[in-house]
Amino acid sequence: MQDSIQNYMQQVGTQARQASSVLMSAPTHLKNHALSAIYTALENNQAQILAANQIDMNNGRQRQLDNALLDRLELTPARFKGMLQGLKDVINLIDPIGEITDLAYRPSGIQLGKMRVPLGVIGMIYESRPNVTLEAASLALKSGNAIILRGGSEALESNKAIAIAIQHALQMSGLPEHAVQVIDTPDRAAVGHLITMTEYVDVIVPRGGKSLIERISQEARIPVIKHLDGNCHVFVEAQADLQKALPIALNAKTHRYGVCNAMETLLVDEAIAEEFLPRIAELYAEKQVELRGCPETQRILGVSVKTATDEDWYTEYLGPILAVKVVTGMNEAIQHINKYGSHHTDAIITENFSLAREFLARVDSSSVMINASTRFADGFEYGLGAEIGISTDKIHARGPVGLEGLTSQKWVVFGDGQIRQ
Repeated sequence: MQDSIQNYMQQVGTQARQASSVLMSAPTHLKNHALSAIYTALENNQAQILAANQIDMNNGRQRQLDNALLDRLELTPARFKGMLQGLKDVINLIDPIGEITDLAYRPSGIQLGKMRVPLGVIGMIYESRPNVTLEAASLALKSGNAIILRGGSEALESNKAIAIAIQHALQMSGLPEHAVQVIDTPDRAAVGHLITMTEYVDVIVPRGGKSLIERISQEARIPVIKHLDGNCHVFVEAQADLQKALPIALNAKTHRYGVCNAMETLLVDEAIAEEFLPRIAELYAEKQVELRGCPETQRILGVSVKTATDEDWYTEYLGPILAVKVVTGMNEAIQHINKYGSHHTDAIITENFSLAREFLARVDSSSVMINASTRFADGFEYGLGAEIGISTDKIHARGPVGLEGLTSQKWVVFGDGQIRQ
């Protein structure tokens, strides 16, 4: 069995590398033509894809997957429409490949610059969300990369149905059908091969739970762009406008629970805690959000608030649970965020511009926000069309990874017969 998985993965890798050699020089109009064909194929096959998703949903319920996982797995007609809109946005984005920047003449007479180029072959490992299959495929194609997609077993039927539509469209448009490949086996051994196939794959993008990311980071022999958990914070500072703070804090937590940019810890300055906490707690109660708080939070809100442990400050709940802490000013808030957070997305609510600027400078996260919900940390909202993930790394790409994050640069030299003296 191991030999068959190895042979299968080597075949997938070989096909991806061959497709990559075509894509790297594919003109923009051809890539956009292929993406438009994918749009049409998905639109025509919506019923089949949603039916495949229902199989996954039924299997997930039988496996007793938790509600957050089922929420990420489900493809509703509205979400399918959103997928198609994201694809249309990618089509309309400027193609970064071939862009030359920083052109300058050197004393020798040569002209030196940097050209943006594809990474090559991307291997992506992700869980639950079948819409990621399309987002990743469209971004990879537009940026001239081949991609190998390995989704979670819980979304296998959905991912296969989307992949069939994509590959059919690629065939019709003149680009290699193996530019996008979905691993069709749930065997975990496939992941082990994918993250060590250095001759075929140039970068790995894992997107999922902490255990998945840790495994990939430890075992991969290929560079990794990590999408870690989203332990996001909102800090309501003493000079916050509570008319802004209340809807932001409510939206950041309850707009959608099972996503990485949902708030998991609310920090409130002690100067306004007595006024703010009862008002926001009432709104959370209407949404049936369980609160776990520090002793001061419990004193203000009463026995209905569970005691927050040290583990709670580290936890990404992905559900209707929220940790709440009263802090003695911005220094304590920033120290808490930088210690317990996952460097994903953190926000401050304040009318003090100087403190807001200081918060931006000192909070070490991929997205830092002023007077806005953490739910905006998203490739679509950032105008990237879609995202392949939200990187919490500091090198190569950080934050939502769109087209530019899937490219690199190489030096280019223009000469006219110069030789080095």
